[in-house]
Amino acid sequence: MNRPTARVLALLEILQAGGTRTVAELADRLGVDERTVRRYVGHLIDLDVPVRSVRGRYGGYRLAPGYRMPPLMLTDEEALAVLLGLVAGRRAGLVTTSVAAAESAAAKVRRVLPETLGRRLDALLATADFTAPARPMAIPETSVLLMLAEAARDRRPVAIGYTAWKGRRSERTVHPYGVVAHSGRWYVTGADSASGEVRTFRLDRIETASVLPGSFDVPEGFDPAARVLSGLAGVPYPHEVSLRVRGTAEQVRHRLPPGLATVRELPAGPARDAAASGEGEGGAWVRVELRAERLEWVPSVLAWLDLPFVIERPDALRDHVRALAGRLATCADALVDAAEGAEPRAE
Repeated sequence: MNRPTARVLALLEILQAGGTRTVAELADRLGVDERTVRRYVGHLIDLDVPVRSVRGRYGGYRLAPGYRMPPLMLTDEEALAVLLGLVAGRRAGLVTTSVAAAESAAAKVRRVLPETLGRRLDALLATADFTAPARPMAIPETSVLLMLAEAARDRRPVAIGYTAWKGRRSERTVHPYGVVAHSGRWYVTGADSASGEVRTFRLDRIETASVLPGSFDVPEGFDPAARVLSGLAGVPYPHEVSLRVRGTAEQVRHRLPPGLATVRELPAGPARDAAASGEGEGGAWVRVELRAERLEWVPSVLAWLDLPFVIERPDALRDHVRALAGRLATCADALVDAAEGAEPRAE
């Protein structure tokens, strides 16, 4: 679709919003001169779009009452955005419908597109590949997701029936502060009547939901995404790990997967002095806390940090760190021996 055609559709979109638009306003919105606006209006009239001219000091153009723009009059860029959004959302595990429903939606969009554009998009979808693997989907009810999003926007309490990860079912009232997508799952975070604290809930574990009368206030500066990540880092796995790491909080967070750990700056004073004395070096120190199902994978995370650290707990983690260090040293020596015995290669 060429640029003039896209601007004609943009003009129709502006007029569809309602009211009378002056020629000067339309020219400014479209980035063209007033003469071009009048030519675009002529194109719309030729397409049987009922554009009315309003004379006078506050005159301009408006659509006849009751007119509605035909569905899916999309530019090339808009059509590509819609189809790729469906594909990317499905691969990321964020589509709250079945795979069949997502494919059906894409097929419906495809059927109403111009033939030339449709063929080009078919070629892209047939040949495009992704480096990131598709995530498994934990699909919540679409109605639950939309209800919670609306309740969060309008600040309305919601009664939910929830099944926790250990299978325990409960009824509670939640003040939804925000809805967050993370790693193929949807979450809602907010004040929880059962615990009296801010909690995070997986939407696919919500069995029933209904909006209640009343309203609530969201704490000033509350960040739903940050709260979900900190909540995931505190999931009660068997092993609680606490470390002191020499570096800034920003450095550490940048090198850890989101939702894996909580990172806190150590305050000035004895606690910070003790952290520094663990390595005998100055600089900023932070406390890193995480929970793990198994300790074996934690040393590789610490190696990836590439920052000095002191293990506070558990003591068993020290053995796993030493074991990883030994395996790495053995592999490094093996590579050196192999290189020494290898035949020289020609340049």
